[in-house]
Amino acid sequence: MHALNDAWAAVNAFMASGGPVLLLIAGLTFFMWTLIFERFFYFKGGLKSDVQGAVDTWEARPERKSWGAHQIRYALISRVSEKIDSNLDMIQTCVALAPLFGLLGTVWGMINVFEVLAITGGGDAKQMASGVSMATIPTMAGMVTALSGVFANTYITRTAQRETQLLEDHLTMDH
Repeated sequence: MHALNDAWAAVNAFMASGGPVLLLIAGLTFFMWTLIFERFFYFKGGLKSDVQGAVDTWEARPERKSWGAHQIRYALISRVSEKIDSNLDMIQTCVALAPLFGLLGTVWGMINVFEVLAITGGGDAKQMASGVSMATIPTMAGMVTALSGVFANTYITRTAQRETQLLEDHLTMDH
């Protein structure tokens, strides 16, 4: 229990050293990774039943060559593709926001440094170092969040494109 309290104290000290913007970045990171994990779980579970439903609907059709059949195929692909692409735009938005939040933390920390300079004339090195820390930690956190999101988003986007293409290949217009 003592180790858990020490760990919690260390996390609190880190969060305090980055200022209030670090909490914003932490919330954004949690939200982004929740969406990413949701996509992983969908691709491993729910996607199969959605694809199978579309394939079963298509295979139940007696005719697949007319213009109407082509439109039905297109609609089936679109419905499943919409589910496949769900939340991808939101993940991309989170990836784009992360470094901007980091930049906001940099500005916030530098304002703190300038306040210390204005009040003390540069005589309080400890408070100035705190401001510099408040400026650099959110920048680093924003970049780490963005980079991890870029890699995950690339994987998810490629998986989504591959699964959509596989669905199109399954819905053949052969009879």
